Amino acid sequence: MATLHKDIFIEASPDGIWDAVRDIGALHTRLVPGFVRDTHVEGRTRVVTFANGAVVREPIVSVDDERRRMAWTAEGGTTTHYNAVLEVRREGAGSRVVWTIDLLPDDRAAPVGAMQDLGLAAMKRAFEK
Repeated sequence: MATLHKDIFIEASPDGIWDAVRDIGALHTRLVPGFVRDTHVEGRTRVVTFANGAVVREPIVSVDDERRRMAWTAEGGTTTHYNAVLEVRREGAGSRVVWTIDLLPDDRAAPVGAMQDLGLAAMKRAFEK
């Protein structure tokens, strides 16, 4: 199983970033505008339309406000297994956002990692504008 572990420093309050992360239906307006084109919620599942047109259902596994940690999985798309965790940590006057993904098949690691990089860059732009 491939594991992608990436992080980025964002010059913004961890509470502000976390508030956008936990707003599971607002990826496209609050957290990663431009990277995600649309998001809507069906129960505990968000349906995400990415800028490239791909649509993925993401059941939310947990939202931990105390640890500023969210876990989700994905259905559809190009993986047979996908589990992700996003954590927002205080670092100095800003935040460190850590995104870990476990996925199968292994050969999807490079394209999924490229999407992960785009998502983190969009998040940084959204909060440092």
